[in-house]
Amino acid sequence: MTSEMSGSAPELEAEGGQVRASTLELFFDLVFVFTITQLTHAFTHHPGWAELGHVAMMFALIWWMYSAYVFLTNEVAPNSSSRRTFLLLGMFGFFVIAMAIPSAFEGSGLAFGLGYLLVNTVHSAMFATSGGPGASSAMWRLAPLNLTSAVLVLAGGIAHDGLRAALWTVAVVLQVVTPYLIHAEGFVVRPSHFCERHGLVVIIALGESVVAIGANLTGMDLTIGLVATAGLGLTLGYVLWWAYFGFDDERGEHTLAALPGPARIRPAVLAYSYSLFVLVLGIILTAAGISMTIAHGNEPASTAAALALSGGVAMFFVGQSLFRLVLGIGRAWLRLAGAVAVLATTPMGIAWVAWGQLLLLALVAYGFVIADDLIRIRSGERSAYIPTVSAVGHRIIRDR
Repeated sequence: MTSEMSGSAPELEAEGGQVRASTLELFFDLVFVFTITQLTHAFTHHPGWAELGHVAMMFALIWWMYSAYVFLTNEVAPNSSSRRTFLLLGMFGFFVIAMAIPSAFEGSGLAFGLGYLLVNTVHSAMFATSGGPGASSAMWRLAPLNLTSAVLVLAGGIAHDGLRAALWTVAVVLQVVTPYLIHAEGFVVRPSHFCERHGLVVIIALGESVVAIGANLTGMDLTIGLVATAGLGLTLGYVLWWAYFGFDDERGEHTLAALPGPARIRPAVLAYSYSLFVLVLGIILTAAGISMTIAHGNEPASTAAALALSGGVAMFFVGQSLFRLVLGIGRAWLRLAGAVAVLATTPMGIAWVAWGQLLLLALVAYGFVIADDLIRIRSGERSAYIPTVSAVGHRIIRDR
C-alpha cells in the first residue's frame, strides 16, 4: 500500500485516484445495466436449477472483472484521452459479454470468452502502466492469475457441453482463491469512491426489478388488480433498497475509512467483491421472479417463479448478512433470520395466488428491516436517511 490514505480529498486525487465516481464511470455502468437485464432474461426464459447454475456462473465471472474495474478506477482516474480510450475499450468488451449471455452455453460461448479476454487484458494493462508504483507492482503479481482465468473462460467458450461448464467453474474457483494466493500490498482503497461505485451497481440491479414490472405490463389492460400487483412489486424493490441503503451502505464506507490503508484490502474484497456478489445475484433472481409473476398475479405462481421471488430476497438477505459479518456492522444474524422467514413465503404463491406471495413477502421482509432499524435507533445510530430521532424514536428511547 502506497499510503495510509489519511489525507484530504485533493491530496488523494493528486495521488492519481478518485474520491467520487466520474460521469465516465456512470456511462461505463450503463453496460452493466444491460448485463443485469440479460442475466435476468436468461433465467426467465429457461427457469430451473440448471439455468440458475449457468446464470450464477456467468455472473461470478462478470462480477469479478466489474469489481476489478472498480479497483482500477479507484487508483487510475480516467483523466486523460488514452485512459478514457482504454476504459471505453473495456466497456466494449463488457458489452460483447452481455450480448453473448443468452446463448453463452450454446452458440455464443466463443464471443463470451473473447469479450472476457479483452476486458481482462485492458484491465491489467491500465493497472500495470498507469497505477502508482505500489499498485503496478501488485498488478504484476495479480495479472498472471487473472490471465489464466481469462484463458480458461476463452477455452470454455471454444469447448462444448459439460467441458465448457467445467472450465468456467475452474475459472470461478481460481478467482475466488486469487486474493489468498498473492500479496495484495500496493492496492489502494479510497472508501468514498469504492463504496459509491458498488452502491451504484446495487441501484442498477434494483432498477432491473422496476424494468421487469413495466416490461411485463406492456400491451395489457391496466385493471385495478394488475396495478395493485405492480405496486406490490415496486414496494418489494423499495424494501430491498432501504434494507441496504438505509444504514449498511453508509456504515460500510465508515468502517473502511476507519481502517488504516493496508488493512482495507481484505475486508474490501470480502465485503464488496464476495458478499455483494450474493446480494446482487439475489436481486437478479428477485427481478426474474417478479417478471414471471407480475402478469399472472391473480393466478398461482409456478414453482420456479415462486422460488425465484422468495429465494431471491432470501439470497439478498444472506449476502447482506455476510457483508455485515465481514465489516463488523452488527446483527448479521437478524438478516439470516429474515432470509429464512422470506423463503418460507414460497408456498403462498404456489398454493394460492402470486399477488398473495408478493404481499406476504413484502410484509415479512419489511418487518425484519424495520425491526433492525428500531434496534439501531434505540442504540443511537443515525444515517443520512435518519439524521435525527423522530418523536416515535424519542418515545422508544425514553421507554427503554
